[in-house]
Amino acid sequence: MSGGLIVTAELPPDLHSWATRLRTAHYPAERNLLEAHVTLFHALPPGSEPELKGRLAAITAEYAPVAAHLDGVMPLGGGTALRLTSPGMLALRDRLAEELHGLLTPQDWQEPQLHVTVQNKVSNRAAKELQATLAAQIEPRGFRFSGLALHRYRGGPWAPVRRWPFRGKSEVDRATSRP
Repeated sequence: MSGGLIVTAELPPDLHSWATRLRTAHYPAERNLLEAHVTLFHALPPGSEPELKGRLAAITAEYAPVAAHLDGVMPLGGGTALRLTSPGMLALRDRLAEELHGLLTPQDWQEPQLHVTVQNKVSNRAAKELQATLAAQIEPRGFRFSGLALHRYRGGPWAPVRRWPFRGKSEVDRATSRP
């Protein structure tokens, strides 16, 4: 969707830099148009930008940085990702999904498996080799998502619209998710 909007969860700078270096090293160069990212919503309508800006500003003003964990490697068939878990980020995403009812594509109604893609559209053999290498190197660790960001899809690299750091005091967890 040209001009569609994408919402991502912001990684802390050290994890973002490391994951971007992995992506640069292992993603096919002709397709690697983005830095490391964690997609929450893939294709929101361009006309929803003012509403999205308001909702993202409000939610990041309410919540503190969201606890998460880097668990290890996640196979993607012809690719490799870093597997992340964060009940709090999924709860926050569920809240946004409810607030954005009517704007979501079927793909965006599904709860995502949080991850950072570091390799895609390669042979299964190449993917399995990288997965084995990374599995031996990755140290699972906790971190906190630092904010949310909005991007515009332009048919290639995404155009950043705006970033909102978490600056509230409330912790978010699965229990605080709206039904």
